[in-house]
Amino acid sequence: MKLLFFTLLSLFVLSTQAQAQAPSITKEKWHWDRAPKQDTAIGYTQVVKVDNVLYISGIVASELTPAGLTRLYTELEKTLSRFGAGFQHVVKENLYTTDMEAVKKLNPIRKTFYKGDYPAATWVQISRLFAADDKIEVELIAHLPK
Repeated sequence: MKLLFFTLLSLFVLSTQAQAQAPSITKEKWHWDRAPKQDTAIGYTQVVKVDNVLYISGIVASELTPAGLTRLYTELEKTLSRFGAGFQHVVKENLYTTDMEAVKKLNPIRKTFYKGDYPAATWVQISRLFAADDKIEVELIAHLPK
């Protein structure tokens, strides 16, 4: 009787797990309007869109200057606009830098792109980025209207 009970319980658990697994998701990829829509040398894509959510890989700058930060956020703006979005759609920003104090001084430039509608944000100082000359990298998550 115990064996039958445990067999039935096992079958129930297995069938529940199989039903709980989500079907595969549909990913729309974009990589600087190039084919393939991902970088196969490094192994990433610039944007992955799933449903109405954009996951934007970090864009970097090698200069922690007003011009360098403006170029970085302008590139993020162009990336967002490719999907009909803007900074008002950004819900999360992750910023990685090798010099947090310099970034803090440049924050007024960053804030102009958000126009007072700021996302959740995480800023982290690190020892280096992928390319040794880069000083800052910013990645975004944005939600598009349904």
